[in-house]
Amino acid sequence: MFESLSGKLEGAFKTLKGQGKITEVNVATTVKEIRRALIDADVNYKVAKDVTDKIKEEALGRDVLIAVSPGQLLTKIVNEELTAMMGGKKVDMEVKGDPAVILISGLQGSGKTTFSGKLARMLKSQGQQVMLTACDIYRPAAIDQLKVLGEQIDVEVYAEPENKNAVDIANHAIKHAKQNGKKVVIIDTAGRLAVDEQMMQEIEALKKALNPSETLFVVDSMTGQDAVNTAKTFNERLDFDGVVLTKLDGDTRGGAALSIRTVVDKPIKFISTGEKMEALDVFHPDRMANRILGMGDVVSLVEKAQDSFDEKEAQKLNKKIRQNKFDFDDFLSQLEQIKKMGNLKDLMAMIPGMGKAMKGLDVDDDSFKPIEAIIRSMTKLERANPELINGSRRKRIATGSGTSVQEVNNLMKQFADMRKMMKMMNKMGGKKAMQSLANLTGK
Repeated sequence: MFESLSGKLEGAFKTLKGQGKITEVNVATTVKEIRRALIDADVNYKVAKDVTDKIKEEALGRDVLIAVSPGQLLTKIVNEELTAMMGGKKVDMEVKGDPAVILISGLQGSGKTTFSGKLARMLKSQGQQVMLTACDIYRPAAIDQLKVLGEQIDVEVYAEPENKNAVDIANHAIKHAKQNGKKVVIIDTAGRLAVDEQMMQEIEALKKALNPSETLFVVDSMTGQDAVNTAKTFNERLDFDGVVLTKLDGDTRGGAALSIRTVVDKPIKFISTGEKMEALDVFHPDRMANRILGMGDVVSLVEKAQDSFDEKEAQKLNKKIRQNKFDFDDFLSQLEQIKKMGNLKDLMAMIPGMGKAMKGLDVDDDSFKPIEAIIRSMTKLERANPELINGSRRKRIATGSGTSVQEVNNLMKQFADMRKMMKMMNKMGGKKAMQSLANLTGK
């Protein structure tokens, strides 16, 4: 979502290249470009002006170290100010009570139901006994959608399709949760417009009756400044505890994410990308600032890997590697683990420097499809014994997978190289193996 903003900020920093020091003259042009980049990204004008004034003030008040260029120093200052603008540090969700009640609110089509499922999955993975509650009494498909999501993540969904009183349904759900040992109840409510007084009164009544430990406002980040204005209106009525930004993988300029914390004075607690149940992240202002400035986000990448990490599978794989028995079934299993972590392009953008390299490239989970098709076109015997795959077998595999013999050959070569590397690492100690790699690369 921040590709355009990142590119324009990078261009702004270049105006300081070659300068020996930061002066009022040379920083003025750069700050002007930064302000323009923020406004183009749909950041609230007042927020953009305030933050660039702070950047200018900070920049002029700092001495440039010999080892640091003016451009590098300004990048650091911009990083600090972007982080502060988005809240400074992450704010945890309050999960307390018996059961803890989390009330989900937002506009129609903002992604509340999908987010409810994602949040339930996240809490369940943390060891919580979770229950979802369908309180959208206006859209029958919402109940069905929540039930489908509940089945996917193996979480109970409480619903009363014939009941048209949302407060009663929620109270019954909490009673049911207490009787069945559920510690967290997530209430998915109907989408509502801020101008619809009856609907606004209903969500207010729900909050008053339930006294939730957490009230979250879900907003579609693709709606730009409208998202900020809507959040402000809802907050005046609900006094919610935090914001959830959805659809960050869409074609959006990102201004809502940068403005909403300052304008509404409520923290962004979660960000969501895509439809996958795993595609939900706790919001970290500092990490988001790093990503905007092309510095990557290795910490989030590691956390995603740990979240989708299967310890038993890893032990099994480690044993096979030690025995030099890594095969195509293991390779396919590893691809599935990577796909669980989320959108491939988003993951690669978390690696420092990769965001710029990925610009304009259409990289997604479909990139794995040819590889998966080739492996799935192999027989069980071939997957377990890749050395059996001769010329005629490769032709058959190419035909069966809808790929070319050249693509099959490329995969076979890459797989063979991978096995050689694993074998070398297995035979030698880690230190010796790394030295061997250094010798091979001439470093």
